[in-house]
Amino acid sequence: MNYTQHESAIVDEGAQIGAGSRIWHFVHVCAGARIGAGVSLGQNVFVGNRVVIGDHCKVQNNVSVYDNVTLEEGVFCGPSMVFTNVYNPRSLIERKSEYRDTLVKKGATLGANCTIVCGVTIGEFAFIGAGAVVNHDVKPYALMVGVPARQIGWMSEHGEQLDLPLSGEGETVCSHTGATYRLADGQCVRV
Repeated sequence: MNYTQHESAIVDEGAQIGAGSRIWHFVHVCAGARIGAGVSLGQNVFVGNRVVIGDHCKVQNNVSVYDNVTLEEGVFCGPSMVFTNVYNPRSLIERKSEYRDTLVKKGATLGANCTIVCGVTIGEFAFIGAGAVVNHDVKPYALMVGVPARQIGWMSEHGEQLDLPLSGEGETVCSHTGATYRLADGQCVRV
């Protein structure tokens, strides 16, 4: 075993876990899960069978990563944030064949207590504010807040709000890293 596992955690046989990952108290990782290197799974995290978690992700306490969720490299899942995998669940109707895929792209941040409704893609380095409810795709670098979530700005890869308009065109420099970001055709890109 080339990862750290607390004695109270359960890792089902067959789960793939990368080198240097840390699995804390009361975590349950199901057999089909694929977890990358350098991942941290906080206390009371659940990871389903059809889940992929990329390298260097941080999944904070009390998060359930259900089937059909994929986290690319460097995703941050804040405490008690929520993923769903069925759009219209009912206890009396089984809908396991209706799971919708959710993709969270490289470097995105999902704030504490936010909810990601299944079937969406969160773009690279997007930032979902605490408590937001995301029910549609999110552009790369977008800053999203509210219920339902709406875009209020753009974020740098460093995690700082950028001085760019929501639409139109513009260019700015991240004050922390010196990286240049350009807005054109409704898309923010790092130059």
